[in-house]
Amino acid sequence: MAKRIAIVEDDPDQRSNYVDAITRKGYDVTAYSSREDAISGFEKELPELVILDIILGDEVDAGFELCRELLSRAPSLPVIFLTERIKEIDKISGLRLGAWDYLPKPITLDYLAERISSLLRISEARSQSSATGSTSAKVIGDLSIDQEALLVSWKGSAINLSGTEFRMLAKLVRLPGHAVSYDTLMNATMQSLVTNNTINTHMRNIRKKFETIDPDFNAIKSEYGYGYRWSSG
Repeated sequence: MAKRIAIVEDDPDQRSNYVDAITRKGYDVTAYSSREDAISGFEKELPELVILDIILGDEVDAGFELCRELLSRAPSLPVIFLTERIKEIDKISGLRLGAWDYLPKPITLDYLAERISSLLRISEARSQSSATGSTSAKVIGDLSIDQEALLVSWKGSAINLSGTEFRMLAKLVRLPGHAVSYDTLMNATMQSLVTNNTINTHMRNIRKKFETIDPDFNAIKSEYGYGYRWSSG
């Protein structure tokens, strides 16, 4: 059965182009032009991945509001922001909400289709691993990290990281106790125009997710001016 993709985009030409390109890749695509239409559709059925513009009509933060509502219903739902708002504060806001990716317009349709395919593979691997039990996890103290399914648990409790957050954590724990540079962590995001502040925001988000499980969590150490270090001691 074809994976269900939802697109929320108020520009009719862009919306049509996205739908055509993604449908040609074999997905079942539903498109919405406004926040209200999207909410109505999502109440009937949630898709398996959502692409959101941020500005919808006169609502300058509609995409952020939709993301917040969607993830309150389905915390593991892959959400992609696709937008002309590329200021760092907007990226940080999207990441804090839990989006899996933040893509700037304009974008090539082939690249968009590839990102969708990649995130769906990750989502499916996570679901299968959760259902069957993972056998490929690496254990570092109280941390369990599965590179294949992009699954993380701390003290036996699952932690829902985005793909970007997972890749950064994987770089951090590859050599516990060793400092990892900002440049290395930037490469892990697989995004362009990443700044140290963006990395710091990712790290704060990762810490908060661990602290939700363990208020005393302190394994991620900041190396001032250089990067971060995972300390299991």
